Amino acid sequence: MEVIRILWLRQIKRFKRSGMRIVMGFIQPLIYMLALGYGLNAVFQGSGNGSYIQFIVPGIIVQTIMFSSMFWGANVIWDRQFGFLKETMVAPVSRVKILFGSALGGATISLLQGCILFIIAIIFGFRPDSLTEIPLTLLFMGMLALAVVGVSAGIGAMVGDMQAFIAVNNFLLIPLFFLSSALFPLDHVPTVMKVIASCNPISYAVDGIRATLIHRSHFGLVTDFFVLLATLIVFMGFGVYRFNKIQA
Repeated sequence: MEVIRILWLRQIKRFKRSGMRIVMGFIQPLIYMLALGYGLNAVFQGSGNGSYIQFIVPGIIVQTIMFSSMFWGANVIWDRQFGFLKETMVAPVSRVKILFGSALGGATISLLQGCILFIIAIIFGFRPDSLTEIPLTLLFMGMLALAVVGVSAGIGAMVGDMQAFIAVNNFLLIPLFFLSSALFPLDHVPTVMKVIASCNPISYAVDGIRATLIHRSHFGLVTDFFVLLATLIVFMGFGVYRFNKIQA
């Protein structure tokens, strides 16, 4: 446990020292929330779907966690290039503990960014239906963060090159986010879009957070939880598998 704690603490301290990273992590989500939330609010209300601000905030929280968690895998590449990863891997410590300690730090940072964005959203007019369900919201956010950090670590271990890592990230992030239910309801979309969104695990993270915040769900809270749990197991398993393939 001490190994996991130290590696977790290392990630937290690195994040605290990067002021620009902290600021830039909120700019894009805020642009989406303000531009889309206020810009399309009248259209969304006119179609009888209620407030778009209320609808879109869970999706923007998911976007913040996804983008932060996905680029955490760059740490694997940096640690390999600067020799830190080699030093930890030759130590008499399980590789699973090394990965889990660092991944837990990355997930904590992503979860913290999602929580701060949630507070900012409240300042701009978002109102959750029930404060008692906030712990469930945090559970879904934490599971999503760990799942994406896991697959990000696997990609970082697999490609080993920063340019390739960025290319793979962009290839995965954009479709996963925009083809989920983050920005539009699935009730009245074409069937092909509904099928794609239903096959996208990010849709269930969005739906679970939306269900706990504004009591609006397409798949059902139980389905959201188990699909996201399965996604966490598969993504983290992929990360462990690829991480164990790295040559010390």
